Amino acid sequence: MESDCRIPMACCRPRVLALHALFWGLVSLRVFGAALLSEEKTTATKSLASPCWLEEEFVVTAECSQCNAFLSKSWAACGLTGYVERINCTKSNRDEYKSCRSALMEEHLFWKFEAAMLALTVIFAMIVVSRQRSLDRLASEKVRRQIESI
Repeated sequence: MESDCRIPMACCRPRVLALHALFWGLVSLRVFGAALLSEEKTTATKSLASPCWLEEEFVVTAECSQCNAFLSKSWAACGLTGYVERINCTKSNRDEYKSCRSALMEEHLFWKFEAAMLALTVIFAMIVVSRQRSLDRLASEKVRRQIESI
């Protein structure tokens, strides 16, 4: 008599369960840590006076360029992305610096994402193949036992 349970017994082993718990615990820490860091950044920026480009229209006077090491530490606008553009607010006629995202940086992030997805595809394909082989082995073993019992 066979069980109706669809979870294989190999998944219920303590070592496998511990690895699953460790993996999901690390994922949770990563997600919640990122959420906490983003909350700290937003509260730090809210305490400052709001820049003019949030409240009025502006014109970009200098295109998006990378900040050097000194500017990254001294300007808040450089700290977010590492790139900054100079803008001129139209109503107040103030020159300010605004954080921006570079096309080169976006392309680099895109290719990193593509590489990660390719790696995950290969890993999960290998897992599927190994699982299919083990299931085929179990099926052939079951057929062999049924033939031997005749």
